[in-house]
Amino acid sequence: MDIRALAPEDLDAAYDLRVRAFGPGDQAGWLRHCRLAVRRGEVLGVYDGDRLVASGRYHRFEQWWHGRAVPMGGVASVYVAPEERGRGIGRRLAQGLLEFMDGLPLTALYPATAPVYRSAGYEHAGAQHFVTVPAEALRTLATGPVKVRRAGPGDAPEIVGVLRRMHAEARDNGPIDRGEDWFRELLDGDDVFAYLADDGFLAYGWSADGRDLVVHRCVAGSAETARALWALVGSGSSVARSVRACVAPDDPLFWLLRDRSAEDVRRVSWMLRVLDAPAAVAARGFPAGLSAEVPLTITDEARPGNAGAWRLSVDGGRGTLTRTDDAPDALRLPARALAALYAGVPLTRLRRSGLAEGDASTDAILDAAFGGTPYMLDYF
Repeated sequence: MDIRALAPEDLDAAYDLRVRAFGPGDQAGWLRHCRLAVRRGEVLGVYDGDRLVASGRYHRFEQWWHGRAVPMGGVASVYVAPEERGRGIGRRLAQGLLEFMDGLPLTALYPATAPVYRSAGYEHAGAQHFVTVPAEALRTLATGPVKVRRAGPGDAPEIVGVLRRMHAEARDNGPIDRGEDWFRELLDGDDVFAYLADDGFLAYGWSADGRDLVVHRCVAGSAETARALWALVGSGSSVARSVRACVAPDDPLFWLLRDRSAEDVRRVSWMLRVLDAPAAVAARGFPAGLSAEVPLTITDEARPGNAGAWRLSVDGGRGTLTRTDDAPDALRLPARALAALYAGVPLTRLRRSGLAEGDASTDAILDAAFGGTPYMLDYF
């Protein structure tokens, strides 16, 4: 088996794998996007001789961590030929993608099968959260005039700017920045309705059966704007019985609603992996009032550059990871535990699941440094 960048002439073979793995879709759209990714060298193929037996790609995103944007490779479109499954090809592809993304601090994905990605050092980190509420419950949320206007493809730069400002100010963990081109394409049609405020953005549309409303994005920097945007969605309550929205797990919506007894929340889990530990720590944000130094020992067979003895220093909202001598009191973390800690999983949970070992005296400090509830508003 040979793992290498997918050749442009193998795009049809890659789409055949996609259909066999997940069913038919928009072939023209898939080929258009994948062709661009191939040109950028972001699609990997596993070959048996000249025959393509598996494929995977990654997207270049930035992901917010405590209000700072960290470069991240979003792994997607991972396909293995049905007749080749069970032979370890998926694991080899996952490992190959790690090398393919060399130079990025982080990678994340939505797993079809978690064991394959855990073997490559990924661990569950956060989720998409979908809440369903009665449309009528949103209709009356507005309390005063807020300047809101329709938005279209030409507003993509302003939309991205507003979202970046909102995520930074909220010190968010997990949301990704898809850039201006993605929003231009999203809004270049008649099935997504978008609105902009000085400190907020809303994008929503009708469900496939036309009975409910679906909110793709609703981010606001003030209670007044949040109320205005959600009420705008709720104005369709004379037709729509309910609204399904992808939101943060602690979205202000939950505190704006008068009654939460009828809400329904569903989670879709995603996984994280640290590709370059020093770069990942240096790029993310940390609590501004925290100052600490903690010895760590990392084991990471797939990424040897991460392995060894380190000293984590946090001060003034920034962090560094520097090489040091082995310390007997160091916290010992395998790659999976490092990813989970980076995402804010408390050390007590990591210890009780057998992922972290060593001295526990700095657990509370690390919990304070990395603490948060990661989430995404996008599937990729």
